[in-house]
Amino acid sequence: MVIRTLQETDNNQLAQLIQSSLISAGLDKPGTAYFDPHLQHLSSYYTQLTNAHYWVIEQQNKIIGGVGIAPLEDIPEICELQKLYVDSNFQGQGFSKKLMSTALDYASKYYQDCYLETHTSLTNAWHLYEKYGFERLEQPLIDSEHNTMDLWYYKTLV
Repeated sequence: MVIRTLQETDNNQLAQLIQSSLISAGLDKPGTAYFDPHLQHLSSYYTQLTNAHYWVIEQQNKIIGGVGIAPLEDIPEICELQKLYVDSNFQGQGFSKKLMSTALDYASKYYQDCYLETHTSLTNAWHLYEKYGFERLEQPLIDSEHNTMDLWYYKTLV
């Protein structure tokens, strides 16, 4: 198992992982990452942003998970934790925790706070976020293209 930067050659595998995860959760609908316009080209998307990064977990030449950090629209001191996914065959083995730690360590170097959006049906995800000290918000901080998401979290990093 290796955590490394997303490469262009990983884009298709990662997009398939994200879309299959959303299908299995019944979230393959507009307003989710399933229809994200950058999904097929995430490596170039994260490369062109300032203080942004996307990591993948690779095991035996297969992408089994990933997570990203990107600036939150026009709020320079806040980042967004994005697209945390782990293949269902590898869940429960601590990979999400490794990805969270990697992403939050990076985020704390550039940002004061971290925001994320998720869905109430993704119980394991929001339990993980709460374990990492994220607090639930009453409403989203921004109007996002992921308007199907109905849970919003915030964490102070410094």
